Amino acid sequence: MDNTFKNKLYKILKKDSRLWDEEKKELNETLLKDLIDKLDEKIIELLLINTETKEKFFIKIKNVFVLKLNELKFFIDENKLDNSYTQYQNKIGLRVGNKLLSERDEVVLDWPFKDCVLEGGMTKEDQKRNEIFFNEVLAKDERDRLLDPKALVGWERYTTKGEEKVKEIKRDKDGIIRENLIIKGNNLLALHSLKKQFTGKIKLIYIDPPYNTGSDSFNYNDNFNHSSWLTFMKNRLEIAETLLDKNGVIFISINHIELAYVSILLDDIFGKENKLPIITLKAGTTASYRSINDCPVNVTEYVLAYSKSSNFKPNPIYRETGYSEDYSHFINNNEEKPENWQLTKLTDFVHKKHGCNNWIEYKKKISGNWKRKRFEEMEEFAFQNKNRVVSLNTLQKPSKKIQDAINQSIKNRDKVFPVERERAEPIYCFNGRTLAFFGSKFRKIDGEYVPTEILTNLWTDISFLGIGPEGGVTLENGKKPEYLLKTIIDLITEKNDIVLDYHAGSGTTLAVAHKTGRQYIGIEQLDYEGNNPETRLKNVVKGEQSGISKSVGWKGGGDFVYVELAKWNAEAKEKILKANNLDELEKLFGDLYECYFLNYNVKTKEFKEKTIKEEEFKKLGLDKQKKLFVEMLDMNQMYVNFSEQADKKYNLSKDDIALSDEFYNSKK
Repeated sequence: MDNTFKNKLYKILKKDSRLWDEEKKELNETLLKDLIDKLDEKIIELLLINTETKEKFFIKIKNVFVLKLNELKFFIDENKLDNSYTQYQNKIGLRVGNKLLSERDEVVLDWPFKDCVLEGGMTKEDQKRNEIFFNEVLAKDERDRLLDPKALVGWERYTTKGEEKVKEIKRDKDGIIRENLIIKGNNLLALHSLKKQFTGKIKLIYIDPPYNTGSDSFNYNDNFNHSSWLTFMKNRLEIAETLLDKNGVIFISINHIELAYVSILLDDIFGKENKLPIITLKAGTTASYRSINDCPVNVTEYVLAYSKSSNFKPNPIYRETGYSEDYSHFINNNEEKPENWQLTKLTDFVHKKHGCNNWIEYKKKISGNWKRKRFEEMEEFAFQNKNRVVSLNTLQKPSKKIQDAINQSIKNRDKVFPVERERAEPIYCFNGRTLAFFGSKFRKIDGEYVPTEILTNLWTDISFLGIGPEGGVTLENGKKPEYLLKTIIDLITEKNDIVLDYHAGSGTTLAVAHKTGRQYIGIEQLDYEGNNPETRLKNVVKGEQSGISKSVGWKGGGDFVYVELAKWNAEAKEKILKANNLDELEKLFGDLYECYFLNYNVKTKEFKEKTIKEEEFKKLGLDKQKKLFVEMLDMNQMYVNFSEQADKKYNLSKDDIALSDEFYNSKK
């Protein structure tokens, strides 16, 4: 009865598209339990429609059907609706602690009080990984080894002459590594591998992490997506904080979905007192598909920033602004003493230039858009006479001396009252206001003197359009403009400061750092198939001319070192995923057993001699078979620990071993 009923229940629940994964041909049992706990209306409706499920899981009280919640959950636990796959998990013996994996519904996420770690082991954007959360209760000893420094292999240096083997690691007189580095591999493990050499030495960290939109590269345990994302971020931010220089700053690009949550997380790690103003970016327009979205159309992204300490002082950055009609007056006789200055309105000047006494006459005389024409004439005059064109401002909290002069100017109309200051230009008071000269706004930007204003936290002048070709690489999701990174790098760093990006993506941060003379470290674990950061940096070294190249006079040059975390079980995983059929998987199992680390509780003999030959196992489908093979691997042994690199079973080259030794052990 139960087996027949189980099949009926399975068919009923398949009708809910949320539960059924068409690609994997399986029911999401974890999500089902979550929906049951929430008394989901659609689930209850499906169970009520069918007579058998209504009788089994509901009790009628005064014409009201009440769900027997515990009985429903017990039935699901006992009968395992995700049938054959779960059955083979049990047969193989995949367990955590004293329970089979299939029996463990909990994931410990009380992470403010526990040492949880989410490794984040994807290699491609479209992969999902339901990970174990290593914490102080579960597998503490495994968690410690997980974060040990890893062996580094595949050392290659790229210069203007091409590719060459790394012979030594460059250091300065203080023993600090002075190499531009691109590290391929898991970013959490790579960050921990940087600890010994780079703690307290990074001036700027910029990251553009997955935004957790549901359609980006953060594809982990769906049932705990929000909590998983925060844990994922927390693990990396904590180690990143230790790498920052005492005056260092971290910038994080994010959108509105996780903005508030990651802000609280950053407050906890870096301190509320070290939070800098949130930067708002205009990252889109209402063009194309956006214009049909619900109003208001979202065109913004955000950049959060935190300094390591309150001693941080940014570099002043200025933006070109053009002429503003706030600069509405000019001084007729600025060669005379300020007390004798006479001011004229720019509008009056333009009107009289055309023989008009006021705007009404001017409007009649000028064809077309008279306001635009007048603005253009005022703008032209202001640029030609910038040191005598002024705006009338209201000072906030003036000193007593300046306030006295302001009061005098109110009583004595149209007369200028100068206030001398030590080591600063005088303040000029006029009709209760103070004068600000248009010429004081001019600064040199990209080789030209232009009117500017100091950088605010609203950045609308950085275009996100047409950045696809930048660097000669493409990235489908979230590529950032080089000008955005140039602004951040200019704001925080000086030449030769170290910049770190541990979500390097297509390498925008690294490219800008290279072109502006900063040292950089980039970490990337995903494979973008020819659009990886090392591809972009090769183009930069050769002198590619996209992005900021022309504005900084980039002609090419420099070099960088590419290196990988030494794979072990990660290599086995790649072999599993490349298998084309069950025969190849079966042949591979011998290698897995002999050469790699399997979970200690896997029943290897039974699996090899019996389970893999069963007809039911063959019917699982290749994807599920691969998934079971991957689950047999010890995920804590994905990479080779530095302390074990000399072990012959890893077959690392003498050159790689020597360079890893040199990397981790400074001679100074």
